[in-house]
Amino acid sequence: MTLGDPSRVPFSGYIVYVDESGDHGLDNMDATYPMFVLAFCIFGKDAYVQQVVPALQRIKFKYCGHDLVVLHEREMRKQAGSFRFLGDRQVRTAFMDDMNRFVEQAPFTVIAAVINKAQLKLKYPLPRNPYHWALEFGLERLRFHLMGLRAPVGLVHVVFESRGSREDAELELEFRRLAPAEYHGTDYRFEPVFASKGTNSTGLQLADLIARPIGRHVLKPEQANRAYEIIEKKLRRSSAGEVKGWGLKCFP
Repeated sequence: MTLGDPSRVPFSGYIVYVDESGDHGLDNMDATYPMFVLAFCIFGKDAYVQQVVPALQRIKFKYCGHDLVVLHEREMRKQAGSFRFLGDRQVRTAFMDDMNRFVEQAPFTVIAAVINKAQLKLKYPLPRNPYHWALEFGLERLRFHLMGLRAPVGLVHVVFESRGSREDAELELEFRRLAPAEYHGTDYRFEPVFASKGTNSTGLQLADLIARPIGRHVLKPEQANRAYEIIEKKLRRSSAGEVKGWGLKCFP
């Protein structure tokens, strides 16, 4: 759809929400979790509006009584802030069952780039910023995914959680380098959007919830990980069903 000036790039029927797990710093890294994960959640806009958003709103009303609470994986895991109610084991079990069902039923695709920072430092004397590496892997696969869907070319908004003015500016510079703003009518144009941490975005909250379980799985694949079992079904795949390199890029 194009609004106003007919020369404008038409909007895509898809939108992408991105969040991270771990930090991209290579100094003083957490030895128990030396991972950086960038998770891209890709939604068809119609399904997002009609199915995904209302489903999460219903869960919020059920357990919180209002829909202003913002889901954060860390707070949920630590039963902190708005999620102190998860200290009740029975309520926690019911809540997690509903959340797992929500993720299972939500129609979206995941592309995740996972950087093992400890291995990165061993392999490269002066490694590139892990965030930039993960961004490149994600955008490359996002373009291929849209091509595979035969999605009409147009403007695809890629929404990130804001990390501060300096960090956002650095990320946008790298984003523009990887995905130039020029549009020739024959390819997808990606446009970054930055949202504050308090933004009550269903897509960003979903991306926040899925990033860490992916990192935990890559770090310790032998460890039981119910969340990853659900997320794994959402990962982009090859025609043969292959996930690695398609919906899950691990580096180095």
